[in-house]
Amino acid sequence: MKVIHLIGGGDEGGAKSHVLQLVKELGKHIHVTLISFRKGSFFDDAVAMGIDARVINTGNIVRDINKTLKLVVAGKYDIIHSHGAKANMIASIIKHRTGIPVVTTVHSDYRLDYMHSILKRFSFGVINMIALRRIEYHISVSNNFKEMLIDRGFNPQRIYSVYNGIPFDDDILPCSRKEFFERYQVPFSEDCILIGIMARLHPVKDHETFLKAAAMVVKANPKARFLISGPGDELMTHLKQFAENLGISSHVFFTGMVQQPFDFFQSIDINVLTSISESFPYVILEGARLAKATVSTRVGGLGDLIESGVNGYLVKPRDFKTLGKYLTELSLNQEKREEMGRLLQEKAEREFSLENMCHTQLSIYETVLKTEEKVRRNKKKYDIALLGYYGYKNSGDEAILRSIIDSFREVDPDLDYLVFSKKPRKTKKIYQVDSINRFNIIKVLTYLRKTRLFLAGGGSLIQDNTSTRSILYYLSILKLANKTGTRSMLFANGIGPVKRAFNRRCASRVLNQLDAISLRDSESYNEIKAMKVSKPNIYVTSDPAILLEPANSNSIEEMMRAEKIPADSPLIGLSIRKWADSSYLDQIAEIADYCVEHFGAHPVFIPMQHPIDLEISEAIMSRMKNPASVIKKMYRPEVTLGFTGRLQLLVGMRLHSLIYAASQCTPLIGLVYEPKVGAFLKETCQPSAGSPENLDMDKIFSLLEEVWNNREKTKGDLAAARERLRIMAKSNILTAYDLLSGG
Repeated sequence: MKVIHLIGGGDEGGAKSHVLQLVKELGKHIHVTLISFRKGSFFDDAVAMGIDARVINTGNIVRDINKTLKLVVAGKYDIIHSHGAKANMIASIIKHRTGIPVVTTVHSDYRLDYMHSILKRFSFGVINMIALRRIEYHISVSNNFKEMLIDRGFNPQRIYSVYNGIPFDDDILPCSRKEFFERYQVPFSEDCILIGIMARLHPVKDHETFLKAAAMVVKANPKARFLISGPGDELMTHLKQFAENLGISSHVFFTGMVQQPFDFFQSIDINVLTSISESFPYVILEGARLAKATVSTRVGGLGDLIESGVNGYLVKPRDFKTLGKYLTELSLNQEKREEMGRLLQEKAEREFSLENMCHTQLSIYETVLKTEEKVRRNKKKYDIALLGYYGYKNSGDEAILRSIIDSFREVDPDLDYLVFSKKPRKTKKIYQVDSINRFNIIKVLTYLRKTRLFLAGGGSLIQDNTSTRSILYYLSILKLANKTGTRSMLFANGIGPVKRAFNRRCASRVLNQLDAISLRDSESYNEIKAMKVSKPNIYVTSDPAILLEPANSNSIEEMMRAEKIPADSPLIGLSIRKWADSSYLDQIAEIADYCVEHFGAHPVFIPMQHPIDLEISEAIMSRMKNPASVIKKMYRPEVTLGFTGRLQLLVGMRLHSLIYAASQCTPLIGLVYEPKVGAFLKETCQPSAGSPENLDMDKIFSLLEEVWNNREKTKGDLAAARERLRIMAKSNILTAYDLLSGG
């Protein structure tokens, strides 16, 4: 494997340490070259470390690009790895011309890189943002930065995390405090308590917060002194004046740039960082290497290294009061400083070594090359595109999506997904897949061309009970998929009712052009046959949500505490939706009250779609004589599913509330507002309370008594039904995977 790293070459601090140490370590395993677009200390240090480093700096950006292009092509490099704005721009241009994959490491929040200069922000900053969007693969140096990239619309399937690492086995030249003080003309007494911050003097590092905290510490501990090290003459004058205004200028000293960072860390007692934003700062690892007690703002991935209160302290950015409190405590307690420093050193050596960083990076390179080979072979970027009622705050439909993705990942963990969603950025973050807006038809068409298999997945997509617009939308997307040559499947759908003759004719034409159709119940099979759909392979399966696994007990109990649901009472669940007129709401209230008065149970309303179900639930509760609870917040489907398993009985209108109950073997009674609910009750041999428009209360009360008194037998019946439904759902996944593979 041959990899070429591109970097601007003016880097200092963490980015410089990361690149130089990584490239040197990678050189032990693969052929790696480093290109710097500037002469200076970065390049000189690279050469001194024995790295194959070269400078391209002609004074003309076009010539720089051409020289780099020729070098990349002549060297037959497999991957370009870029760092920073200029390198990202040049790498993206070379990728466009050669097709060589580009990986970029995001060392900082690119929106804050030029916050000190409006001109640079709207020139270099904008160019970098464009280049980052053109680059396919991104490496964040913390999970925090990965989340940031996903929030900003980058593809989660192409973002990797590589934590900074440092060597723990090399020798550090000793430097006494006396030597350090003499070298940098530090005027402090050698027996002072020295609190230091090493960071370039830049607004994002927020040295003002450090100085405000210092003013607090001085009042409690007159022996405390403060050392600020790092380049940045422009801001130094301001910070010196700021310290003078605080009355602590005699306690603070600025060293400027320190050439050997470990000299600094050998001299201080407490290591501090006050940044507003970071990725994973090297200065914390360097301090940890020497077992220095550490207090930092909670930024980047530092929460993965520092357990606040155990091996250091973390504070919110700009919270100088809490920072001052912790610094005061540590400055007065040598034993605690030493203990925290020791624990921090142990964890850093165990989890943040240079060797770990290198192996993770090599694994990413291998994944990128494997992905690129798959794309070249299939001529497609995505393996599976999914369309359903996703992004609408509907727990059932989100459960379908989660189940489909998780099930396919069990079969083949290397598949790439695209989801058409109403809320694509939220879908990206939750499911770690790529996503686009389902109503952006131009994008939908473009991305369908890049997809191997299109699944119109789960739910009741082909029906006109809600509107004609809905069925025509889904049929149109299926038609587009067919036009692009993408293999297409109606996946575990409920069909109908389709009442209008025009809609039935359209559905028949489009569905007959699909590669396969799977249906979640036999009633849907009868409906599709009645529409004269016969050309694709058609079979009956079950709803994918039956495969969903519940969240752990801690998550469920946390939800119950947040919603103030009593844990010491038997619970009855009710999942009700708006339907027709509101006359049935009084009757649902009677059902809930009956459960309180006859079973001693506490009713809990479970909205499956927000906010509409919540509004209906609250309207029913207002009609009740007895207290009840309602789950006000929307939780992950896994949490709602797990809570359903805590119920003694569920009365449900929403289909997926009944599927949740069956999955958890919770006895259930259905309210049949649509044929799909009746079909599921029939499939699981569970009772119906009738239609919401025509409820016989005496019959329902009798049914409640029967189900309540036979709960244990019902659980056994549901366990058998669940097993059958899960086998069918898993078989459906395998059938779709076979279609993806060309079967």
